[in-house]
Amino acid sequence: MFCLVLSGCQEIIPEAPEENTLLDGPVEGLSNSERKRFLNGDFAFNAEVFSSANGLGPLFVATSCGSCHAGDGKGHPFTTLTRFGQSAPGINPFIGKGGPQLQNRAVPGYEPEQLPDGVTFSRFTPPANTGLGFLEALTDAQILANADPDDSDGDGISGVPNYITPPPYFQPGATHAAIDGKYIGRFGKKAAAIDLLHQTVNAYNQDIGVTTTFEPVDPHTHLATDPEVSDQVVHDLVFYLQTLKEPIPRASSNADVVKGKALFASIGCASCHVQEWTTPETTIKALSNKKFYPYTDLLLHDMGPGLDDGYTEGSAETYEWRTPPLWGLGLSPASQGGSYFLLHDGKAQSIEEAILLHGGEGQFSKTQFELLAKEDKDAILKFLKSL
Repeated sequence: MFCLVLSGCQEIIPEAPEENTLLDGPVEGLSNSERKRFLNGDFAFNAEVFSSANGLGPLFVATSCGSCHAGDGKGHPFTTLTRFGQSAPGINPFIGKGGPQLQNRAVPGYEPEQLPDGVTFSRFTPPANTGLGFLEALTDAQILANADPDDSDGDGISGVPNYITPPPYFQPGATHAAIDGKYIGRFGKKAAAIDLLHQTVNAYNQDIGVTTTFEPVDPHTHLATDPEVSDQVVHDLVFYLQTLKEPIPRASSNADVVKGKALFASIGCASCHVQEWTTPETTIKALSNKKFYPYTDLLLHDMGPGLDDGYTEGSAETYEWRTPPLWGLGLSPASQGGSYFLLHDGKAQSIEEAILLHGGEGQFSKTQFELLAKEDKDAILKFLKSL
């Protein structure tokens, strides 16, 4: 602050926000070299703004990563993506013909894409980015432990993985196990990205129109071009996403929050929104052997006809969606303009509305929620806002 009146002037220093109100920031335990790499990735994600001079487009959705994920939080309807072309499990027939993503903006001299007539499509609101490294660190075996494709336990929940054909650059590690040449996806609304490199390279290419050595084909011309982002920048950005801290809950000891947490489990929500996981040993020490609480099983679930957009990715059915992590849910309005825009397309403008739009495998829990007394519903909502 600059003060123009010398006498009686006191400097006012704004208080720093509480750590549990922020989604960005590194995990604890990074080495000095890792923190430097985190900062390099932070710059690539939040400060690097593309233009036609450094590779933007010519067709694109956004000019930077951070413009879709303000403060590493959820996106807003203005930044919502449109995916199109695939109406059944398998391969999108519009790959190489504009799909799978609509580039609705263009640099001067070019026309933005338009959806082909009659094509099936869905709108995807960008998710929050925090804690992703913990989810990536889990093994396929851990994820499959919660899968129950035939509902053998009779609880009405039959989560299944989305099996994805890997891109040529994918290098499976100890966490991955191939099934007929495919691997379990874990990122994205349909779990169509296998790991964070897969997610990052696709975002550069489909969101910003930027090529890399991993994805060298321009989404507009469909021709291979020289990379517009270096491998080092890509890997630094991936490391940034891997080492963003997990969201910190707030008011966990509040009586209503404690009550709401118990009710959340008792009406069956925790069957899909699995609370606790533990990472195995990983190449990043700060992520190894850590308990974390994302409230997701990373599996696909039938969410009923009300959430069936007729579009899908990988082996998922059109009515199946990956269980979204709930951690950080209460901080969503900070990046969404002060309001909630929830579910895959942002159609739910409150947490309660999102619950009431559950169908299919979520129908039982929704009905149980509707039968609760108002004070019990309020306790569940207070718990969810504390995450």
